[in-house]
Amino acid sequence: MKNVMGIIYTGENDSRLRELTMLRAIAALPVAARFRVIDFQVSSMVNAGIKNIGVIMQKNYHSLMDHLGSGKEWDLHGKNEGLHILPPFLTRENVGVYTGLLDAIRSNTNYLTRSKQETLVLSGSDIIYNARLEEILRFHQDTGAAVTLMYTKNPSMRRNELGTYLNLDEAGNIVDMEIQPTTPSYENAYMKVMIIKRELLLNLVDKAVAHGLHDLDRDLLMKMVHDGQYKLNAYEYKGECWRIDSVQSFFKFNMDILEPEKRKGIFRDELPVYTKVRDEMPTHYGEQANVVNSLIADGCQIEGTVENSVLFRGVRVAPGAHVKNCIIMQDGQVHSDAYIENCILDKESVIKRNAKLIGPDAYPIVIGKNVVI
Repeated sequence: MKNVMGIIYTGENDSRLRELTMLRAIAALPVAARFRVIDFQVSSMVNAGIKNIGVIMQKNYHSLMDHLGSGKEWDLHGKNEGLHILPPFLTRENVGVYTGLLDAIRSNTNYLTRSKQETLVLSGSDIIYNARLEEILRFHQDTGAAVTLMYTKNPSMRRNELGTYLNLDEAGNIVDMEIQPTTPSYENAYMKVMIIKRELLLNLVDKAVAHGLHDLDRDLLMKMVHDGQYKLNAYEYKGECWRIDSVQSFFKFNMDILEPEKRKGIFRDELPVYTKVRDEMPTHYGEQANVVNSLIADGCQIEGTVENSVLFRGVRVAPGAHVKNCIIMQDGQVHSDAYIENCILDKESVIKRNAKLIGPDAYPIVIGKNVVI
């Protein structure tokens, strides 16, 4: 595994997440009471023994940079290898805004060229998974393919007009791809995890960008499949996974985590998920506190009722307040006798006394950061 490096691209389209990504990238979204979305991709790489990881950033990346820091929590703060933050920058060739992943990789050619590892794991940042990447790498080497893509048959990962879908032959080779189809014809959803030789990727990207191409899936991978010059195969991921691409999918993931089986499926003892540590006192539960089936981080103060909810660090629920089917991010407050249901409260939001907010199950109410209701 010393001969493998990782790159995580965090520039996915976040328009459907509305207020949640106004000030942060999808990769920096808080999830499951104390984690961020990117923790799962970085932890999968670290658990596989990968020590050189680059994170390509596009926009709204200050929160993400603050979270990742030096990479200490993932043991990626070594002198030579470790975590490399790759924000966009202006040069004669690079205008600072990536049109697609091909542009992002081309703009970070220097980092790829300086790296010594032979094999590259390229991952997106809007799909939550916890994979044994060493098994995928072994599969890639055994098959002798030029490119290996990770996919899932999980029906919840399929979207109309979104995503990439693979058609495979009996040997597991990719024979066709659909990109953002109106209705997917194939059940195999590509999870934006790709294994490829570092030098091969550099050569392919350089040629593609030189011809004015920008989209990795459409302009590079699909062309490779149809040309037949390279062998592309696919590895099936059978674990739990979620695509975080809308308010509804973000809400669903956090609600799913309340189910013990799904929680065990993503938070596995043998594959720990690491995150930035914030030292807090244990959560205090008052005499009148009533908590049912909820995930509550440290540093909270619970004196009211919390039901089927996810509460992040430092949240306060006052006496008489009722929180049901909600996500309350760091340092949020729900004052006395307030009632909220099917709501997402961003950081430091405040629900005043006697306020009442009830959103529909399929379309939760989103309260932006620092908003007082």
